[in-house]
Amino acid sequence: MKELEYPFDAEQILQKKKKLRRQLLESGAQFTDKRIAILGGSTTNDIKLILELFLLDYGIRPIFYESEYNQWYQDAMFENTELETFAPDIIYIHTTNRNITTYPCLSDDAKTVDDMIAGEMEKFQSVWKHLAETYHCPVIQNNFEMPYYRLLGNRDASDIHGAVNFLTRLNMEFYVYAQTHENFYICDINYISADYGLKKWADPFYYHMYKYALSVPAIPYLALNVANIIKSLFGKNKKGFVLDLDNTLWGGVIGDDGPENIVLGPEESEGQAYLEFQRYIRRHKELGIILCVDSKNEEENALLGLKHSDGALRPEDFVMITANWEPKDRNFREIADSLGLLPESLVFVDDNPAERHIVTEQIKGVRAPEIRTVHEYIGVIDRSGFFETTVLSKDDLKRNEMYKENVERKKLQESFADYHEYLLSLEMKAVIKGFEPVYMARIAQLTNKSNQFNLTTKRYTQAEIESVAEDDRYITLYGKLLDRFGDNGVVSVVIGRVEGEICHVDLWIMSCRVLKRDMEFAMMDALIKKCMERGVKKIRGYYYPTAKNAMVREFYALQGFTKVSEDEAGNTEWVFTIPRKYANKTDVIKVEG
Repeated sequence: MKELEYPFDAEQILQKKKKLRRQLLESGAQFTDKRIAILGGSTTNDIKLILELFLLDYGIRPIFYESEYNQWYQDAMFENTELETFAPDIIYIHTTNRNITTYPCLSDDAKTVDDMIAGEMEKFQSVWKHLAETYHCPVIQNNFEMPYYRLLGNRDASDIHGAVNFLTRLNMEFYVYAQTHENFYICDINYISADYGLKKWADPFYYHMYKYALSVPAIPYLALNVANIIKSLFGKNKKGFVLDLDNTLWGGVIGDDGPENIVLGPEESEGQAYLEFQRYIRRHKELGIILCVDSKNEEENALLGLKHSDGALRPEDFVMITANWEPKDRNFREIADSLGLLPESLVFVDDNPAERHIVTEQIKGVRAPEIRTVHEYIGVIDRSGFFETTVLSKDDLKRNEMYKENVERKKLQESFADYHEYLLSLEMKAVIKGFEPVYMARIAQLTNKSNQFNLTTKRYTQAEIESVAEDDRYITLYGKLLDRFGDNGVVSVVIGRVEGEICHVDLWIMSCRVLKRDMEFAMMDALIKKCMERGVKKIRGYYYPTAKNAMVREFYALQGFTKVSEDEAGNTEWVFTIPRKYANKTDVIKVEG
């Protein structure tokens, strides 16, 4: 929804929140329902209402539990039948510096101040530990914004008695905890408040009048950041950039001006801004964000611009470079199709509002940030939170290379007349094993990201994946695929629930990067083997249709299952009777594990 895209009009969002909510719910979008508990150290009602808007815009329909005013600690630590029955998928603890009741006095010695820090941390850690053990779900915790005033002036930051120093030390303790505990995430209101303007953020009027620990006009900025963490946890992040070139990565039109006259580099202020933007984009490769080009240009000119001596981006930084005179929305679709991605998983960056309008109107779900001058490109894109990072796996770090390798595989495929021979030429090897701790984060990530090849549409948090892995009722499998071009990483996950002599397939997903390479058959072979070891005689599979997973409607039929039921909504149930002697379905993948 355009009204919720950064930069937005916060006052309009607050005033029209009911209308926006109705429009989102009536949009026809398919939502994932999630239960979110908000434990507040101050008033949270409008935070909840605005958070709902951003989550609906991300395809998540929240069901809320909201603590009474300033009852965050009591709700977390004491018997709470209502919260236990609610069974949250996410817990958000909205505390602020207003919840710190005691600050150092000027007469306190260093040990006293240290003890105060330890006391606050003991309180918060006891809450986090209890929530993790009781609810087994991710916890999002605010850090602390800086105080509204500084009693010691600038010395407040360095003196152990200063409130700025005290809150900074507490924040550092929070960060250490986040670094050493999984399923715990920091909402950085220290940064958000500074970005918004601390004086406006902490306006005391709203606290004394309404008991809001931040000004009401700032609520949409907080809600956006909390929503970004939640959508990241549930696999709603974007996956890549599709970038224009002229007046986007450099100033000027290279076809008219020539590479020697485009504005880029340290010689002038505008050129410095374009260079900084290129460096910012290039750093996204470190996060595994895919970089592509969609430019109305001659390919030769596009490459000359990307080889400019003062630039930070090079042709090899991009998975695909599409430079021609075709409509950009057509090129955009072809880029997504070549990558095996849904178009809405890519962000379109173009300085031309007409091109942005065409792409976003023709391809629903694509985000195209409203960038105007080069000096604001980074700020707008960064604050939009397209790539909010909650988990950073090894597979993420090398995703660009994986997609480049896929392009090479496609070129190789085109040189073979026989597809089976092509698959053999890839020299594929798979590692298929039960869930292992080293891959838990990636497995959870994959369950939330895979849309096209997800038979039951189920999503799991990392805590839920870990719980399943420890439960003897389940057969769990992850699959890694390697070939002559490189390591594709963990690309497939199966969870089977064993009841007597029947295994119910609760989850079967696969990354679209490896479609049509027989990995699904290798996973089937491994599942059969595990079932036979457990004395399972039949496997029951389920397909629940969505707007995105039609490609696997007949998946079980291809695996040899028989359809036993189908309802009006298209939900189907399948059964496979395991033969006494089972022949593997694929001979093109060598399987280890």
